[in-house]
Amino acid sequence: MDGEHMQIGEVAARTELSLRTIRHYEEAGLVIPSARSRGGFRLYTEADVARLTVIRRMKPLGFTLDQMRDLLDAVDRLDAGGETGQDERDGLLERVRAYERSANEQVDRLRIQLARAEEFARTLRTRLDRSAPPDA
Repeated sequence: MDGEHMQIGEVAARTELSLRTIRHYEEAGLVIPSARSRGGFRLYTEADVARLTVIRRMKPLGFTLDQMRDLLDAVDRLDAGGETGQDERDGLLERVRAYERSANEQVDRLRIQLARAEEFARTLRTRLDRSAPPDA
């Protein structure tokens, strides 16, 4: 490698995504390899790894591929700067804020779910401890 590019295996290891999942996200248009090697292998940059990390973080929160695509589009357009007018920029920022609110709502739901799961596990532990034979 040239130091700037990584093959898909290294990207998979760094993002904790399978090769199949990375290829699926590529087919869905969420990430596009930055280059190809002479042998046709996909080559990725740090920016591609960062993009896949965002996708990986969105997935367990229940975001759809379309929502991921929409958020990434908004972020890409904000990062590009360029000829973005203030109204367009404000609209893009509001889209990102909406995803932030949605992510926070899902995190709150997951915290409740985790607390209930932990309570259930404690209940089972208590039940097992009461049923254990006394030490000899």
